[in-house]
Amino acid sequence: MTVAEKMTPKMVEDTANLLPAEQRVVFHDISWQGYETILEVLGDNRSSRLIYHQGTLEIMMPLEPHEAATLMIERFISNLVFELGMKIKTMGSTTLKFPELATSSEPDDCYYIQNQPLVAGKKVDLKVDPPPDLIVEVDITDTNIDKFKVYATMGVPEFWRYNGEVLRIYQLQDGQYVEVEKSPTFPTWVEKTKLYEFLQACEMDEMEAQRNLQAWIREKIAS
Repeated sequence: MTVAEKMTPKMVEDTANLLPAEQRVVFHDISWQGYETILEVLGDNRSSRLIYHQGTLEIMMPLEPHEAATLMIERFISNLVFELGMKIKTMGSTTLKFPELATSSEPDDCYYIQNQPLVAGKKVDLKVDPPPDLIVEVDITDTNIDKFKVYATMGVPEFWRYNGEVLRIYQLQDGQYVEVEKSPTFPTWVEKTKLYEFLQACEMDEMEAQRNLQAWIREKIAS
């Protein structure tokens, strides 16, 4: 019997509560039923985030820089969508469960943009609805789970990954992620450098950074 098998849900809960911010603990040889039991024990009122893929479970607690980056990237995306007149359904860290694939995740953020009309005004049911169009993960520390495999298995078309310094954008092509320089969701003039500028400006004044971002987007649209 493995160490993971010997751990009760209560032991997992206590471990998660003791974890420092954005430190990760990994359990191997966890069944899908075991994962769902742990989810139930931990409940929804928690700051920890879980990701499970084919027997491996990782529990992560986020740092302040992690949460700040997540929120500012969300603000960057929502401003783009608003100013460009696009539609969006923001799912945040919703638990994305695919039991038939033995895969589940609670990403930092996930969005329906292209497929927003398919899920507007309803509770998403991943048995019949498509996966989110765009997932964002902030991984300041190393993760023990291959998130490329997780989100490729789910069929997520676009995956953004930010390590606190560098944003990488990946597009799903033939079942595998290929790194691209610009997001296929937004116009080609939306470059990663603008996100870096926005994140840096937010450190001084988030509202001024947002006003400047909105003005820049409107100027680009007008030109």
